[in-house]
Amino acid sequence: MELTAATIIVAFAGVFLISFMRGAFGGGFAIIGIPLLSIVMDPVTAGGLLAPLFVAMDLVALRYWKSSTWSKPDLLLLLPGLVVGIGLGYLLFHILDHRAISIVMAVTTLIFVGLWFAAGANVTIRPRSSPKAAAAGLTSGITTMVAHSGGPPLAMYLLPLGLTKEVYAGTTSLFFTVGNMTKAVPWLVLSRPEGNTWVIMAICVLAIPAGIWLGWRLHGRLDQRQLYRACYGLLIVTAFKLLWDGVSGYLV
Repeated sequence: MELTAATIIVAFAGVFLISFMRGAFGGGFAIIGIPLLSIVMDPVTAGGLLAPLFVAMDLVALRYWKSSTWSKPDLLLLLPGLVVGIGLGYLLFHILDHRAISIVMAVTTLIFVGLWFAAGANVTIRPRSSPKAAAAGLTSGITTMVAHSGGPPLAMYLLPLGLTKEVYAGTTSLFFTVGNMTKAVPWLVLSRPEGNTWVIMAICVLAIPAGIWLGWRLHGRLDQRQLYRACYGLLIVTAFKLLWDGVSGYLV
């Protein structure tokens, strides 16, 4: 990868956008920033670049999403599946059809959002479910390892619970903190950063504090209904991005 001004600017913008999403919604929308990075590098190189930067984002985000914002009962149900899913994703990384996974996840997400709108687009309060949590954690682990797209499965579990906006974001943040720390080493094995990648990584670190802080400020301005609508809207954007990745992969 060449160290050009365009590469630095695009990578910096991508990391800033992902950090902003982390501050505003707790995480889970990294895939929205990845298209920017894919302009100047291939997806695997982008994954190796982002893996350590995600951990840096986690450390900064802990300043805002403290333990008082974590739904510990839900995390206890979600995290075992997440770790197992990341392990499976690593073992099957070169075997799984990433395009098919993207399409299935996109269609499932769009159905989920469509049903929410059809029901009136209201904040619901439903009881937690151990089987659903285990399935969401496992699916999120696999998809976050394979394509940095673990957000939709987690959101599809958490949003129907009707958590307060702070608890939703804090729980999401800690979930991906555990996930990012777990997958950092496997991703570095799959795509070991070399030379210019380390330079770009060091520059991009500077985008993280400001991005998370600005996102956190946005979070404070949104009320419960606005935040949930924003999350569902971002799920639609994520779903279409996944659908494009999957379909275009078959056409190339």
